[in-house]
Amino acid sequence: MAKKIIVFSGKQYSGKDTVAKILLENLKDFKRIGLGDAIKIEYGKNIGKTFEEIEAEKHLYRADLIKFANEKRAIDQDYWIKKIVEYPDNVIVPDMRVKREYEFFKSQGAYMIRVEASVEARSKRGTLVKADDPTETALDDIKDWDYVISNESDYETLKENTQKLLQDYLQTV
Repeated sequence: MAKKIIVFSGKQYSGKDTVAKILLENLKDFKRIGLGDAIKIEYGKNIGKTFEEIEAEKHLYRADLIKFANEKRAIDQDYWIKKIVEYPDNVIVPDMRVKREYEFFKSQGAYMIRVEASVEARSKRGTLVKADDPTETALDDIKDWDYVISNESDYETLKENTQKLLQDYLQTV
């Protein structure tokens, strides 16, 4: 089971992965293990594609990935969470999307981060697909995040904001 868990929530192209990468540069004893990675690997096996092929063009697969992930959650609501908690090290999960995942990780004492970015900022970073899907909106009403980081500007500003996040995290552990 993971020792320490940091999880991220945010809409597509909000910068969750970028903030996670910056944190990983500073938290050497953490590994990135995304719920989405587990989904892409398993989906890829079904369609004969590698994780790397799907990741390189994830915008082409996004709708099918959402459907596939939701089908597995319908069978076992904790299907993807179980894949993560089996990992033995400290983990950063950059893609928490639904309330069950939120509730589970919260119950495990995870440090909960929300990355906020406007539709305008996110649209400049990529094509928004299925923006009204529950995997994009289910956590919008959550207010008790351990930290909320804004990503409306450039990379340098995000990096500075992430350093503030890092200091907050280090003070809480």
